[in-house]
Amino acid sequence: HTWFWSVIQNDFKTGNIDLEGCMRLLEKMQINFDEEHLKHIFKKTIDKHSGDIISMEDFRAIYRALVHRPEYEELFKAYSTDGNILPHGQLLKFLIKEQFQIDSNETTALEMIMKYEPIDEVRKRREMSFEGFIKYMNSEECSIFKSQHRMVYQDMNQPLCDYFISSSHNTYLIADQLMGPSHLWGYTSALLKGCRCLEIDCWDGNNNEPIVYHGHTLTSKIPFRSVVHVIDKYAFMSSAYPLVLSLENHCSPRQQEVMAECLKSILGDKLLSTPIGGEVDMTRLPSPEALKFKVLIKNKKVGTLEQSLLRMQEDYHGEAEDVSDSDLQSDDEDTDDTLPLQRTRTPTKRRVDHRTSPSPHKKPKVKMGKISLALSDLVVYTKSQKFVSFEHSQQHQQCFENNSIGESQARKLARLQAKQFISHTTRFITRIYPKGTRMSSSNYNPQEFWNVGCQMVALNFQTPGTHMELQDGKFLDNGGCGYVLKPPFLRDLNTSFTPRNVGGYSKPMSLSIRLISGHQLPPSSMSKSNKADPMVLIEIYGVPEDQARKKSSVIKSNALCPKWNETFSFNIQVPELAMIRFCVEDEVSLVNNEFLGQYTLPVMSLNTGYRNIPLISREGIKLESASLFAHVWYY
Repeated sequence: HTWFWSVIQNDFKTGNIDLEGCMRLLEKMQINFDEEHLKHIFKKTIDKHSGDIISMEDFRAIYRALVHRPEYEELFKAYSTDGNILPHGQLLKFLIKEQFQIDSNETTALEMIMKYEPIDEVRKRREMSFEGFIKYMNSEECSIFKSQHRMVYQDMNQPLCDYFISSSHNTYLIADQLMGPSHLWGYTSALLKGCRCLEIDCWDGNNNEPIVYHGHTLTSKIPFRSVVHVIDKYAFMSSAYPLVLSLENHCSPRQQEVMAECLKSILGDKLLSTPIGGEVDMTRLPSPEALKFKVLIKNKKVGTLEQSLLRMQEDYHGEAEDVSDSDLQSDDEDTDDTLPLQRTRTPTKRRVDHRTSPSPHKKPKVKMGKISLALSDLVVYTKSQKFVSFEHSQQHQQCFENNSIGESQARKLARLQAKQFISHTTRFITRIYPKGTRMSSSNYNPQEFWNVGCQMVALNFQTPGTHMELQDGKFLDNGGCGYVLKPPFLRDLNTSFTPRNVGGYSKPMSLSIRLISGHQLPPSSMSKSNKADPMVLIEIYGVPEDQARKKSSVIKSNALCPKWNETFSFNIQVPELAMIRFCVEDEVSLVNNEFLGQYTLPVMSLNTGYRNIPLISREGIKLESASLFAHVWYY
C-alpha cells in the first residue's frame, strides 16, 4: 500500500481530482485504458457520493477495477506462499509448469523480478508482488506471439525464390481503382509495413515527365520522380532486405530513358544494376542476405546480361529496341488489370477463353512494343517473362526470369496442376495479382497461393479485411522483415507435396486453446456507454484439410471483462503453412455481427501457456488497451 500511495500522492497534493486528472495519473502510471470503459468505472465510483471529483481511496478502487484482474489473481495465489508474495523459486515453478518455459532457471526468475517488480523492498528480497506479476502478465513476454520470432531468426542465405515476399498491388492507390486518388502515402505506408515488392504503373506525362496512375481510369496521377524520392527515403526503414520495384511500363522509349535516369540519380548506390561480384553466369539466384539494402528493378529486358554490361561501359544514350508483345506483355498489361473502361462490358467468359487458349490455327497477332535499353539494362535478377505453361518454363526459363499470373488463371492452375505449380515455384519467382474486375480494389485469399509456394502474392494494401489481415499476420514472422523462408517441402526441387495430398509431409499438431476472458474490448458502435455482446471466432487458414472455424458463446452486455472459459481443439496437418485468426465480434442481432478487433499470426509463432492476445482494428491499428486472455497448449 505504501508503494501505491507514494506513486499517487503528488497528484492529490491540491485536493481531489476529476476525470481528466484521473486519466493523466493512469497515463503517468503507464496503464492502458479505453476512455469509454474508464468513464463508466469513474461514473460508478462518483455515483456513491455527490460531485464529480474523486479521493485517493476512490482512485485506488478505479485502479483495481482496471488492473487487478481476477484471472491473474487466481494464478498468482496458486503459486504464492501467503497470497501476497511470489518468492523467486515459486515464480520459476510457474514459468516451467504453466508457461512451458522449460529452459528457465533461477537467473531467468531473478531477471524477471528485476525487470517487472515495482516495489523496491520486495525486489530487494528477490520476490515478486501481485503488482509485479500483473506487469509481467501484461508485457510483450506474455504475448501469444513468440518473442524469438520478433527478430530475424531464419536462414537468409537461401536463393530469393525460397522465400515468401511481402508484395503490394497498385501500391499508388489509397482507395478504389476506378476513381480513387493515387497518393505517395500508398508507397510510404507499404514500406513502413515491411512490404518488399511495390508496383509502379508508369505512363507518359507532360514535359517529358513520366506519371504514375491506373491507366484508362479516373484515378489521379502522381509524378514518377516523386515516387522514386519516397522509395529512396523509406526503402530500408523497416527492413534491410532487398526491395523489388515491379514496373508496369506503358511509357514511350523517350520517357523510359527519363525513368532510368530518375532511378539511377535518386537511388544511387541502392540501385542494383550489375550482378553481385560481376558474375554473368547465373544458375542460382542470390540470397536476401547478399542483396541487403539493394533495390531491384522488375521489368522486361532486351538481350543478355553481357550485352547490358558492355553497353554500360560504353555509356550509350537514346537507344530503344523492339520487343514483341508476347515478351513485352508479361505482366499485368495482358490481363484484365489495366483495361480501358469500355472493354469491361464484354462478357467475361468469352474474354478469358480467348486469352488462355488461342486457337491452334490462327496465329496470334504480335504487336511490337519498344523498350529503352537504358531501362532494360537496370534489370538483373528480376526479369519479367510472360508465363506460357509450366512445361515451357521448365524447358526455356532461366532462374532470374519471373512470371506474373492473374489470380483467376493461378487458381485454375493450382486446382488442376498443383504438382507442376509447386515444382515451378521451387525454381522461379512467381507473382500473383488480383483480377482487374475488382473495381473496388477488393482482395483474394492469399493462403491458396502460399500453399503452392508462390513468392509474391500481391494484395491491395489499401483495402482492409480478412485477406489483408492474413498478409499482415504472415509477415509478422521473421522480425517483420518482409521475407519468410518457405517450408522445406516448398523449396525441394523434387518435392511431391500438394495442398490436397500432403502425404508424408504432414507433421500433425494437436492444438488446444482455452479462451479465458477479454479485457477492455471496444464497445459496440450501437452502445451509448461501454457495452457490447462479444463473441470470439477462432479460425485456421492453411491447406484445405486444415481450414477450420470455431465460435465461442456470446457474453451479454460486457465488453469490460467478459469471461468465457471455453476450450477449442484443432488438429492441424501442415502447421508450417497454417495461420490462426482470433476475431472478436459484437452480436448485434441473430443475423448480424459487428467487427470489434482481430489478431492473426502463423501457427508456428504461437507461444504456449497463459497468453495475452492483442487486438487490431479493421484499419490495422493496435488497440492499446484491448486484449483476449487464453491458455495455449500443443504437441
